[in-house]
Amino acid sequence: MSKSKDVSGVSLILDYLNEQNRPYSAQDVFGNLQKQHGLGKTAVVKALELLAQQGKIKEKIYGKQKIYFADQSQFTDVSDTELKGMDSRISELNTQVQAIAQSCRQLDSELKELNSALTTKEMGSEIQELKQECTVYTERLEKIKSATNHISPEDKEKVYKEQNLYVKEWRKRKRLASDMMGAILEGYPKSKKQFLEEVGIETDEDCKVTMPSI
Repeated sequence: MSKSKDVSGVSLILDYLNEQNRPYSAQDVFGNLQKQHGLGKTAVVKALELLAQQGKIKEKIYGKQKIYFADQSQFTDVSDTELKGMDSRISELNTQVQAIAQSCRQLDSELKELNSALTTKEMGSEIQELKQECTVYTERLEKIKSATNHISPEDKEKVYKEQNLYVKEWRKRKRLASDMMGAILEGYPKSKKQFLEEVGIETDEDCKVTMPSI
């Protein structure tokens, strides 16, 4: 490391200790500053020892470990009233942090739910497939209804049961598609009509399709 970089590292570490105003080991300082500033472990140790020798920071030895911290004489005394005010502010900020963290967790949960849902393109394809299926079965049902003399009561009952099943599934999937579109439209800047036009989705109403009653 060059001399100018050594000086820069010493100044950086001094500013860091004064700003944080809490005790650190050389390893702590290295770990906190190395990634952002690229300081080496040896350079950090030398800088801390130099600053301690110059009296710009304080050094304490606990067993085999040295702890470094800012010279407290440079800071003004804080009254009990000021300390209470700081404690109150810390409490307020902690409450805000908890509220924001809760909001983030909720948003993460909603995001995961949306990510697991069908995409707009997939919804459009699903709706089109369902409409085609419904059209086929509706036509089939009409043919069966018109041919009353060619079907047994048992077969007729079976057809009606199938119709009920498919209509229920139709209603279920239509509600699912509606819920998904509702979730998307919450963050969509335009109207529902514009959204449907842009993604190319046709509704039952657009196709003049009416869901049979069951």
